[in-house]
Amino acid sequence: MTIAIISHPDCGAHQAGTHHPEDPLRLSFINDRLIASGLSMAVQEFDAPEATREQILRVHDAAYFDALLAKVPANGLIWVDEDTAMNPGTGQAMLRAAGAGVLGVDLVMEGRARQVFCAVRPPGHHAGRARAMGFCFLNNVAIAAYHAIEAHGLSRIAIADFDVHHGNGTDEIVGGDPRILFLSTFEHPSYPHSGFGACADNVINVPLPAGTTGSEFRDAVRERWLGALDDFAPQLILVSAGFDGHQADIMANFNLRDEDYGWVTRELMAVAHRHSAGRIVSMLEGGYHLRALAGSVEAHIRAFLEY
Repeated sequence: MTIAIISHPDCGAHQAGTHHPEDPLRLSFINDRLIASGLSMAVQEFDAPEATREQILRVHDAAYFDALLAKVPANGLIWVDEDTAMNPGTGQAMLRAAGAGVLGVDLVMEGRARQVFCAVRPPGHHAGRARAMGFCFLNNVAIAAYHAIEAHGLSRIAIADFDVHHGNGTDEIVGGDPRILFLSTFEHPSYPHSGFGACADNVINVPLPAGTTGSEFRDAVRERWLGALDDFAPQLILVSAGFDGHQADIMANFNLRDEDYGWVTRELMAVAHRHSAGRIVSMLEGGYHLRALAGSVEAHIRAFLEY
C-alpha cells in the first residue's frame, strides 16, 4: 500500500509579505528535498481538493468563515492579527490546506494509502472556532478529525501535535470531546502562552522549557503520550507536524534534530500498527528554517517507509 503526499500549487499562492517566515519557499524546499533524496519515487502524489463549506462548518462558526472569505483582498495584503496576513491567494490556499486533510482521511480509510503527509500551507493548529491567529486561518487537523467522525463513523481519533508552539486552536475545538484524544508538546513559556494548567479530560498538554533537547523531548513523549495513546486505542492518528523545534529554527528555543522527528514518527507508527492498521495522516504546521524543515520532513517520511 502506498504512502501519499498531498499538496497543491494554490498552497504556494498564499503570501504574508516580504520576509514573513510563513513563506511559499517552505513547500519548494520540501519538494526539492524529496526529489534529491529519492523519496519522491517512493510515494504517490495527490492534488488537494478544496474543503467544502459543510466540512469546515463542523469546526468553525459560519459567521467567522464567511467573514474570513470576505476579507481576502483583491490586491495587496491585509492583516487579521499582528502576525497573520492575507493576500489574494490566501482564500484558495486555506481551502486546499483544509481539503488535503479531508482527502488524506479518505485515502487511509478506503485503503488507498497507508500513511499520508499533507505538504500544505497556511498551517492550522492555532486557528480557533472563530479566530485566526499565529499564521493560521482554518484548523486543518480538526477539520480532518471531524470528517473522519462524520464520513467514516470513527469514534476514537488521536491528534498528536509536536509543533514547538501549543496547538491552542485545536485544544479549544476538540477539548471535551471524548471521541478525540489531543496530545501536544510545546515550549513554555512561549507563543501563544497557553496549554499550562487545567485542561479537558481528553487533552494532554506537555509544556517543556526552552532549551529542551532531543533526549528530553523523547522522555516526555514516552512518559506522557505513549501510554495514553495505547489506553485510548485510536482508530486513526492525525499528526500536527510542526518542525520549528529544530535547533536551527529561530522561531523558538528547542534543540531538536532531524532524527528526533524521525524517532517520534516511528513511535506514532508503532501505536498506529497496534491499534489503527497503520493509519496516519500528518499535516504540516510550523518549520521556518528552510533546510532544517526539509531535512526533518525527509526523516518524518522515511519513518513511514520503515514499516
